[in-house]
Amino acid sequence: MAINLQKGQRENIDAPKFTIGLGWDTNSSSTGSAFDLDASIFMLTENKKLVSDNHLVFYNNLKSPDDAVEHTGDNLTGDGDGDDEQIKVDLTKADAKVAEICVVVTIHDAEGRRQNFGQVRNSFVRIFDAATNEVLLKYELEEDFSIETAVEFGRIYKREGKWKFEAVGVGMKGGLQDYLNKYQ
Repeated sequence: MAINLQKGQRENIDAPKFTIGLGWDTNSSSTGSAFDLDASIFMLTENKKLVSDNHLVFYNNLKSPDDAVEHTGDNLTGDGDGDDEQIKVDLTKADAKVAEICVVVTIHDAEGRRQNFGQVRNSFVRIFDAATNEVLLKYELEEDFSIETAVEFGRIYKREGKWKFEAVGVGMKGGLQDYLNKYQ
């Protein structure tokens, strides 16, 4: 049975192989442009820096060099029910330097399209067991991010040899490059 998390809540992840599903719906936009939300994974060291440039997994780099993280592909519209983007994770393959996996969603060309997360609803991140498809954890973002164009949905981190998930739900005005600047 899935555990529904609140912002700031942490839970153990007991399955070494799982999939991160991210979903969202967009309000009908008065900007005239379609929304393109992008899920990205930052694989970080204990110092909260990227292990290497290739440890940023996103629509232009679908797999980490250690094969621990694989993005299944970019959804350009977010149409339909369920997950809009998925990332497969196998913690048994993670580079020994990886201490944290940060899950971020950004709006592609948000400034040019005059879009923000205030125009996005029903946003969630869920983690489900890759073998059984059982949902282990789910976190639904309930905040109104009216000026933010990027949101850190959650983070998976190692503590005392065990992996945990924290529901973060923190937005920022910026995009993928801003997170790259933060973690490089």
